[in-house]
Amino acid sequence: MDLELRQLRCLVAIVDEGTFTDAAHALGVSQAAVSRTLASLEQVLGVRLLRRTSRSVTPTSTGLRVLAHARRVLAEVDDLVLDATSGHAHLRIGYAWSALGRHTLPFQRRWSRAHPETDLHLVRVNSATSGLGEGACDLAVVRRPLDFRRFESAIVGLERRLCAMASDDPLVRRRSVRLADLAGRTLLVDRRTGTTTADLWPPDSRPVTEDVHDVDDWLTVIATGRSVGMTAESTANQYPRPGVVYRPVRDGEPIAVRLAWWKDDPHPATQAVLELLTALYREP
Repeated sequence: MDLELRQLRCLVAIVDEGTFTDAAHALGVSQAAVSRTLASLEQVLGVRLLRRTSRSVTPTSTGLRVLAHARRVLAEVDDLVLDATSGHAHLRIGYAWSALGRHTLPFQRRWSRAHPETDLHLVRVNSATSGLGEGACDLAVVRRPLDFRRFESAIVGLERRLCAMASDDPLVRRRSVRLADLAGRTLLVDRRTGTTTADLWPPDSRPVTEDVHDVDDWLTVIATGRSVGMTAESTANQYPRPGVVYRPVRDGEPIAVRLAWWKDDPHPATQAVLELLTALYREP
């Protein structure tokens, strides 16, 4: 199979830029060259990767899968070149909303002292795999299980479940709240990456839910008093916000914090990261 990196770069550029014209500009080639390169990739793979109309270009279902692999391959090639030319290894750890909460800075500092030969980068990607499936990172911190067929993961610690509410909310006067206190409220949830669903409540007393896709939007709406949220305690550490107060949920089960990696391609530093994170979460 005669598959070339330039074909994968072309596919990624078309999807990222949105049009063949913009992709050609980004790649520094002609629009005709972009069209020919995509056609050659589809011919090599024997599948259609993009749907093209006069207004938009969107990946097919197969195209989405190929795109995810293409991003991984290109990221690994970039890492290979960087490692070979710089003499340093690089480690990217993805996360969605909050990294490691109060453990984030100690992790970064201890890692740099213990592993100066490996540059650590924390990457925020608000996707179900925290960037792992998209090729944006080598490891990922996630707070819900991933597809076990593609990924391995291990629990490194537990975090309390907190309720976020406006600073003038009546519940602020309490040191903690119960799930029942939130049953009649509107709950903001992120269905892609969040740890909270209406299933935490009995069927006859579930709160109304509204979708949100970013932690900043989540906090902005909560500060208005129109809605409340529920999240891991790391969010409170990572995102203190004027107008928003966090309270523990007494009967909310703790949230498991997992380190995840590709099952068939673990980063060489995986075990070292796993051991350091586990140690940090065990500290009082």
